[in-house]
Amino acid sequence: MELTFTKRARDELAAHGVETLSVMGLVIVWQILAMVIDDPLKLPSFLQVAEALLRQWPTILRVDLPVSLIHFALGMGAGLLVALPIGMSMGWSRVADRVFDPIVELIRPIPPLAWIPFAIIWFGLTPQAAGFIVFVGAVFPILINSYVGFRSVPRVYVESAMVLGCTRSLDLIRYVAFPSALPSIAAGIRIAMGIAWMCIVAAEMFGASTRSGLGYRLWDYYSLHMMDLVFLYMIVLGLLGLLIDRTFRYVVQEKLLRWQEGLRQS
Repeated sequence: MELTFTKRARDELAAHGVETLSVMGLVIVWQILAMVIDDPLKLPSFLQVAEALLRQWPTILRVDLPVSLIHFALGMGAGLLVALPIGMSMGWSRVADRVFDPIVELIRPIPPLAWIPFAIIWFGLTPQAAGFIVFVGAVFPILINSYVGFRSVPRVYVESAMVLGCTRSLDLIRYVAFPSALPSIAAGIRIAMGIAWMCIVAAEMFGASTRSGLGYRLWDYYSLHMMDLVFLYMIVLGLLGLLIDRTFRYVVQEKLLRWQEGLRQS
């Protein structure tokens, strides 16, 4: 057991080393390309972006980041509250599937950005308007994956639980269907978070927000041709998206889906 743990720790350390070298290689290539192009308007160098970070980090941390995280939390929270019960009911009940499926398939193809005019009219230039755009982008991946997860629950699980005395529908959902569908639901939430992060940028860039936020600043600095700051905010958006994704993966895989490790090893 100890040897297995040591080998796993060594493999993880080696993987982190490869990732670090990969990022360093990208930075070196970026700096060389910027020096060859020699036009900060087309491609600011890594050093210029680093200098911009030293000037701008108080504004990012105190003003823009909290605003964007509020938009993200509003949209994702509303998406979970709406998508989970609808998706679960559609996957569990054929009647609910017939009721909701036409509505979902009618609204789902509409791009989230198409809702920006109505978001501004309904909510004004408020966090709720940007949160609504995030909600539209996040709700359907969660809903569809919840539906697929519940629809794919093996029938033998349900029948075995009923033989053992679990006969109420709510108990079957709680103890059988939901744990079985959790990997699919988690995958939907992960996809939704990526889409939601992109929707934040679009909503703030196109005005469905107060005059702050990471997306708003990105577009504002572009209008001023301050491309080092534009690139800086792009990198911040990417790093935050990576941090959110890695945190979610750690919580889900290490806490909720730890039992799948045995399945992968076998």
